[in-house]
Amino acid sequence: MFKNILVPTDGSALSRSAINAAAKLAKSLGAKLTAVYAAPPATPLVYKDLLPVGYGTSAEHAAAIRKAAEHYLGVVEKAAKAAGVPYKLIQTTSDFPADVILATAKKEKCDLIFIASHGQGGLKRVLLGSQTQKVLAGAKIPVFVHR
Repeated sequence: MFKNILVPTDGSALSRSAINAAAKLAKSLGAKLTAVYAAPPATPLVYKDLLPVGYGTSAEHAAAIRKAAEHYLGVVEKAAKAAGVPYKLIQTTSDFPADVILATAKKEKCDLIFIASHGQGGLKRVLLGSQTQKVLAGAKIPVFVHR
């Protein structure tokens, strides 16, 4: 049925749960996992809890992005290896994760997007937007929303 499952990650606990569930599904279907992490682009300001706390160089930001990507995508690698399924890890930088997810699904010829949803509602959703909702609205392939 599905041969290439795209699983985006943002490093959250819910994302890790979705990764494990996607790996199990891939194993049961004999499918491959393709994982994507879209890091926010570097800025000169360093943030902690949404507040600026200092400045960083381009090299420091690149190293931080690389470290986060290795950590977040490492979770996918571990889950795929444990399930015995082939996998591909993709890291990019973008302010628009939903666009990256949709473009990656197309480029990598994925036939299912397996995405976590934080289920935020109300004003927080309006202000921050919902990447899952944007993926659902723009996807040309089936989307499985994990909660």
